[in-house]
Amino acid sequence: MEESKQQTQWQALIQLIKHEVLPALGCTEPISLAFASAVACQYLDKNNIKKIEAYVSPNLMKNGMGVTVPGTGMVGLPIAAAIGAIGGDADAGLEVLKNITSAQIIQAKEMLTNGKVRVQIADNHKAIYAESNVYTETDHVKVCIENTHTHLILIEKNGELLYQTDSVNQALSHDDLIIKQMSVRLIYEFASYANFDDIKFILEAAKLNDALSEEGLKQAYGLSIATTLREHTKNGLMADDLLSKVIIRTTAASDARMGGATLPAMSNSGSGNQGITATMPVVVVAEHLNVTQEQLARALILSHTIAIYIHSKYPPLSALCAASTAAMGAAAGMAWLLGKGEYEPVDMAICSMIGDLSGIICDGASNSCAMKVSTSVSSAYKAVLMALSRIRVTGKEGIVCDSVETSINNLGAIVSNSMKATDTQIIHIMSHKA
Repeated sequence: MEESKQQTQWQALIQLIKHEVLPALGCTEPISLAFASAVACQYLDKNNIKKIEAYVSPNLMKNGMGVTVPGTGMVGLPIAAAIGAIGGDADAGLEVLKNITSAQIIQAKEMLTNGKVRVQIADNHKAIYAESNVYTETDHVKVCIENTHTHLILIEKNGELLYQTDSVNQALSHDDLIIKQMSVRLIYEFASYANFDDIKFILEAAKLNDALSEEGLKQAYGLSIATTLREHTKNGLMADDLLSKVIIRTTAASDARMGGATLPAMSNSGSGNQGITATMPVVVVAEHLNVTQEQLARALILSHTIAIYIHSKYPPLSALCAASTAAMGAAAGMAWLLGKGEYEPVDMAICSMIGDLSGIICDGASNSCAMKVSTSVSSAYKAVLMALSRIRVTGKEGIVCDSVETSINNLGAIVSNSMKATDTQIIHIMSHKA
């Protein structure tokens, strides 16, 4: 590729990564609704809220029903809508709840107790949609979010339109264009040879997600999966080896995030768990190898970009657990480190993971997400070890083909088409449970 064209493409890719890899406090589905409520309260007196009526897409409902909202100790979308309205910072995006106070949390819980918050499924087929209607005695503000977790498409006060835009704006269309030009090989070349100064921002992902991991090992969060596994390395039921470290330290961050820790995760493609999964296995292997900060940055940028690339092949919310595809990014990053920068192990590890993990369902964001994270990173490490020995799931087996690109596209086709029925069934089961 001509050098100037390559540099232009790499710069566009860097902008895409900066758009998709962002700090997020709490699970991004309830946070999206909290953000909508916070924006609405910029246009009215938040001290006199009488009621909140919210509507969310089926997938956002699925992912918001069972997850703890940071700082509140409560699960679900109603508390997210209420605390977002009362204490949310509309300028903070996915960190909208970073400054909430105990007094505001009490006030939000009182709103729920008094039946002043209602969240229903919206009558649309959008993957991501959140609408918050906040009422005082004199005013009603409606805010709508669509397509990504903080993409405002409408603000309306007392029937007067204050802001409106298309559901897909120019920036998003530009992001779609650059990712469609990519391939695993081109992403590998970008990660391996881009100017270090241009990509070292990704080291912030290691800093944030490692802090979340440490928090998850300090106290009980969620299902305490990581602390449980760590105890079993001490009593001999698990080996205290690199695989165990990868699983435990990655899962600890997911435990903390899903259990309501008030620390941000560095997200990927709108998900903290995806960001954790794309980050922590690479960090653990990098520490094991004692690599330089530049090598860590290159492995992380490879992991996160591969995760974004594969996720672009299917809807932003679907029946597939996206931690599994983020772990394909982690496999690429680990393979790059352990394989001394060679391309072939990266390619082979991704193909083996598609042959192994395809079809892990997403049954909503909850504490059990950390189980799926641990399964996904375990598969990633296994695929990397196979790739280092030049062994992979072959093109003669299942949906995997000789080409890594065709294999990824096959997975995307299954998620985008046949797994829609699976998603409908999952939401039906969960809504009837509720």
